[in-house]
Formats: sequence, C-alpha cells, structure tokens
Amino acid sequence: MNQKPLPTDLPDSLPEWLRIVAEKVGSLRYGVVQIVVHDHKVTQIERTEKTRLDPARGDTAIYRDHI
Repeated sequence: MNQKPLPTDLPDSLPEWLRIVAEKVGSLRYGVVQIVVHDHKVTQIERTEKTRLDPARGDTAIYRDHI
C-alpha cells in the first residue's frame, strides 16, 4: 500500500483537534488513532502504536517494509 505522507504545512484555519490528529497519523507507521467525541465535541485523541516483528526471523527482529 503506497500512500502519500500527510502535509506538514497545514492551514492555520484548521481546528486544533484536526491538527493534532494529522500530527499523530503522520508520525505513525503501524497502529491506530482514535477520536473520542462527547456532546458533538472532540474530547480526546488516542494513539496506539504497534511494532511489527519479522515473521521469517521469529520474535527478535523488527520487520522492515520493502521500499
């Protein structure tokens, strides 16, 4: 899967929560970014990062994508 990286120069007009989400997604290789909403407002942003292990070498080597 080949995706474009998120832009680093986001417009100042974006809401703060959206800038935070973009920052967290942009720095994440594998994982999840969750947005928690209460009463129509974003109240929390959670980031969970995963470390992929190389299946051919067992649990000792970190998996690297072929670029």
